[in-house]
Amino acid sequence: MLAGGGESCADVEHLRTQRDLFEDVASDSTVYRTFHEFDAPQREEFARALASVRQKVWAKLDMDGPVILDFDASLVMGLSESKENAAPTYKGGFGFHPLFCFADLTGETLAAMLRPGNATAHNSFDHVAVLDNALAQLPVSVSAGHGVGEKSTPSRQIIARADNAGCTRGFLSACRARHVNFSVTARSNAQLQSAIYTVSQRDLWQPSRTQGGELREGASVCEVSEYLNLDKMPAGTRCIVRREPLHPGAQRSLFPSDEFRYWGFYTDCDGDPAELDRTMRAHAHVEDHIQRLKESGLTRFPFTSFEANANWLMSVAMAGDLVRWFQLLCLDGSWKDARPKALRWEIFHAPGRIVRGARRVVVRLLDGWPTARQLLSAYQRIALLT
Repeated sequence: MLAGGGESCADVEHLRTQRDLFEDVASDSTVYRTFHEFDAPQREEFARALASVRQKVWAKLDMDGPVILDFDASLVMGLSESKENAAPTYKGGFGFHPLFCFADLTGETLAAMLRPGNATAHNSFDHVAVLDNALAQLPVSVSAGHGVGEKSTPSRQIIARADNAGCTRGFLSACRARHVNFSVTARSNAQLQSAIYTVSQRDLWQPSRTQGGELREGASVCEVSEYLNLDKMPAGTRCIVRREPLHPGAQRSLFPSDEFRYWGFYTDCDGDPAELDRTMRAHAHVEDHIQRLKESGLTRFPFTSFEANANWLMSVAMAGDLVRWFQLLCLDGSWKDARPKALRWEIFHAPGRIVRGARRVVVRLLDGWPTARQLLSAYQRIALLT
């Protein structure tokens, strides 16, 4: 129901009329009651079951390189005061402020925490809890060596990537304790401004790169670690700053300038500053991941109970993962990253008929449907997977 665009329990009734396709479907009242009958311990059981399925999915995907965990929070506003723990937000609205962790390789929602609307962005305890939940979702071959206190060398590099909300000593220390590298956006301060001024006077900038590896016109990067006192950061922390020409609507800069916008981040990863900057800029993918969830039930929390709404958030994340697995395993080309709206119009809601004959069940698609080839290929891949 969520994958198809439903936004409330009542929307499940649209599936009850298609018994041949969905078999037995619970009524909206049963769905409503079910969301009120499980709590945090049972959500943990769901998470463990989901992790076992995720391990099987990842085994079928060819994915090399570091596993990057993207952290970000998003406001869900427009909710009524009757919602338990809904509160005023920093943007002047009213609602919730959930925190997410996504796998950049796949777009999966590894962890999601429902929080009141007035939850602070820089809460290190929330970030650490979401980090632990995300690590628990990774396959054993990836998460091995990343537990607290584990002395074995990790077999796969994991990088936690976040905006300045993750730039807290508590979160960075937790990453170090779990052998997880980090890249977090830097906040403006006098020491950092002095370092930017120094490297600008000495012209120590080097060309920036696009996501494709080409030179990025007008943009440049520079490591300013040696001009900063990083004693309060984990050992080996580096600071890299990027400057680019000012453009209309540019966000706040680290350094006052009429010519450039400055942006920087802290990281403990090895590598060339330009390459690390390119990797950090890809944190923008998190906006696409959140938008997919908002197109699949995240914009509404239909219950009064905070616990039931937390269950709804878990279901939204699970539905999003099921769709991502379907895209990654059964579709090809641009359809692997298609948005939910495109999937619904062209794939999920494709018109067809179920025909029975000769002890077979045949799905007959509409003649000339534009994605008939993709649908046929998807059915064939599903048959191979099952």
